[in-house]
Amino acid sequence: MTARTIIGADPAATETSSQIHIAEEIRRRRREQGLSLETLAARSGVSRSMISKIERSEAVPSTVVLSRLAEALGVTFSRLMAPATEREILVIPASRQPILRDEASGYLRRCISPVLPGRGIDWVLNTLPPGASTGEFTAHRRGVSEYIYVLRGRLRAVIGERAVIMETGDSLYFEADAGHAFTNVGTEACEYFLVIDPSRVR
Repeated sequence: MTARTIIGADPAATETSSQIHIAEEIRRRRREQGLSLETLAARSGVSRSMISKIERSEAVPSTVVLSRLAEALGVTFSRLMAPATEREILVIPASRQPILRDEASGYLRRCISPVLPGRGIDWVLNTLPPGASTGEFTAHRRGVSEYIYVLRGRLRAVIGERAVIMETGDSLYFEADAGHAFTNVGTEACEYFLVIDPSRVR
């Protein structure tokens, strides 16, 4: 299994607390919905054994695995990574923004939006080293949209059967009810903002 790390100002402490939160949140939501490990595995395409390890805090899921579990549970990616808050004005220090790192590819995913119960979007800052790929994300429910803005570098986006190349400053909008993946096709690290908007889901 590829090692993944969640990092922050104090990497060890942040990794432990975030990993525990992810485990508890997935287990709680699965049980609230009356789902067995086998049922969640069938819904998400993630193996029963991996889900069990995640729920016991024995494994940190990759971004692709976590997105599949979030979709299967009917919640956003960020909702599984960070505790929810009801505050309407919220400053999130850089040191407290959850970061998921894929050790194999060097892919970084920083959640920079607050988690607001029952509403809100996922706003994420992604960094891909040259040649690295996110892997394919599972299709969202119909009505979920995604927006991308490339801060620097060159990014290849594949949505369903279509592929586009984006340069620094380019933006992209797409309906996210098809599988999608992103690859850095440049010679430097590629940084891009990703916004996931589930507001039209019925």
